[in-house]
Amino acid sequence: MRPLISFASLLLLVACPKPEAESTIAVESSERAGLVQMELEAQKHVGLQVAPAAFTQLAEYLQVTGTVQPVDSRVSSVRPLARGRLHDVLVRVGDRVQSGQALARFDNIEAGGLASQLAAARGELHRLKIQLGVQTRQTERQRRLADIGATPRKDYEQTLAEQQGREENVRSQESVVAGIAAQLKRLGGAEVSFGAPFITAIRSPFAGVVTKVNAAPGEVADSEDEIFTVADLSRVWVQAEVYEKDLGRIRIGQIAFITVDTYPDRRFGGKVTYMSDVLDPQTRTAKVRCEVVNRGTPLKIDMFATVQLPTTFRRQAVAVPADAVQQIEDKAVVFVQSEATKFETREVGVGKVVEGLREITSGLRPGEPVVVQGAFHLKSIVVGRELGEEE
Repeated sequence: MRPLISFASLLLLVACPKPEAESTIAVESSERAGLVQMELEAQKHVGLQVAPAAFTQLAEYLQVTGTVQPVDSRVSSVRPLARGRLHDVLVRVGDRVQSGQALARFDNIEAGGLASQLAAARGELHRLKIQLGVQTRQTERQRRLADIGATPRKDYEQTLAEQQGREENVRSQESVVAGIAAQLKRLGGAEVSFGAPFITAIRSPFAGVVTKVNAAPGEVADSEDEIFTVADLSRVWVQAEVYEKDLGRIRIGQIAFITVDTYPDRRFGGKVTYMSDVLDPQTRTAKVRCEVVNRGTPLKIDMFATVQLPTTFRRQAVAVPADAVQQIEDKAVVFVQSEATKFETREVGVGKVVEGLREITSGLRPGEPVVVQGAFHLKSIVVGRELGEEE
């Protein structure tokens, strides 16, 4: 019986591997599972690219959309200075005009009446001046006669008082003439001959673009009628809608960067000048305005724009392109090149995505070669292999 027992024990010892061997096999299997191999020709076919992980200054931007609008204080509704019939319209919507340029001309009925009053007032002034001249000569004659005793002194004094009264009448009439002339100038300026139509120009208050024309030759316009709108577009607003949760990340006075589809390679600098105190209850957004210098007016009214607003987030960190980070079993991984055709699946800690770069908080050192393009193809290989093992 004892030899049989010894033989059975020997068989058991041979059949059972040592614990150290079990541990070694498990480690090697794990290492093989963490490596992905792709031949050079396949890498070229899928466009695989490798670049070293970089230590980068990350600056986060809040990106929102908006539209180009004129600045309120640089938009003028142009009205005629008085009631009259439009003679001709000289501009159209979209025309660029200079300060003082004539937009239209009209027969200024009110100014014509003032011109007649001015002519009458000047005629009266001329008559009073003639009377004053006669009185002045008479006063001088009375003074000489009084000096030699030919007439009583009181006659001279009476004549002098009459002269002073006529001088006062002249000064009063000069004031009347100046007042009518000033009214006439406010209504159009130049004088016309009696009975002729008083043609007045309606002029632009500043240089800008005509955005509205509500006039036609022959129409009668009153001083309350808005017949032109002129906008100075040398500065514009870009008005954006910012969600409630993001309002705390921006502030009045900070810089903003504006881009539009029309000029994809051009970025316009601006400044945040206004944040609404009222939220839209439907969208939970607030209006934020950025004032932008618009030299040459490339930005047009109602253009769609993209606004980038720098936030308070600033950090030096290891970063890779966002597409380099893949999700496998709810874990963030990157693929680190170990050999020309071999890539290690590396679990990493991740932070913010800023300007297309993903912040890496752990698991990767600066300078390590990471797959920055084509990582999805390596992920497909890993996922496919795991599915095959489960089957």
